[in-house]
Amino acid sequence: MSKFQLKNFFKDPYDLMLVFLQFFIISLHFFQWEIIPQKQIIQASPFSYILGVLIIIIAFIIILFSIKDLGRNLSPFPRPINNSNLVTSGIYRFTRHPMYYSLIFISIGVFIIKLSIYYIFLTISLTLIIKFKIALEEKYLMNKFKNYLLYKNEVKV
Repeated sequence: MSKFQLKNFFKDPYDLMLVFLQFFIISLHFFQWEIIPQKQIIQASPFSYILGVLIIIIAFIIILFSIKDLGRNLSPFPRPINNSNLVTSGIYRFTRHPMYYSLIFISIGVFIIKLSIYYIFLTISLTLIIKFKIALEEKYLMNKFKNYLLYKNEVKV
């Protein structure tokens, strides 16, 4: 088993920028900045709160399955780690990027709970960053794994 070496990921600043932006936007979900308006779009209700919490719980469960299925292949960076394997079993039989989609759904869940412009902005921003990260990761995966294109054609989402 190879050691995780951070220096391998500093080769491409775009990779690092995407990871930094992803974690930064996720962290903004936990802090309320007084300078940014927290105005609600519509009044939150008990139903929206329950729906948001349910979405967040399901997304966290999917993240846990993703982490378990990835095992030693887990990395926050889009570039696969050295000596990694293409994981196509478990949750990865149904979706190619369950962890990324779960992060988006967690953000959507927080938005549904808060129903504010601030959180819709965070959700849209996170979705765009993850879209760019997925595109880059898929390029790396196609270059590293000969059977990735077949997997990509079989598992659409």
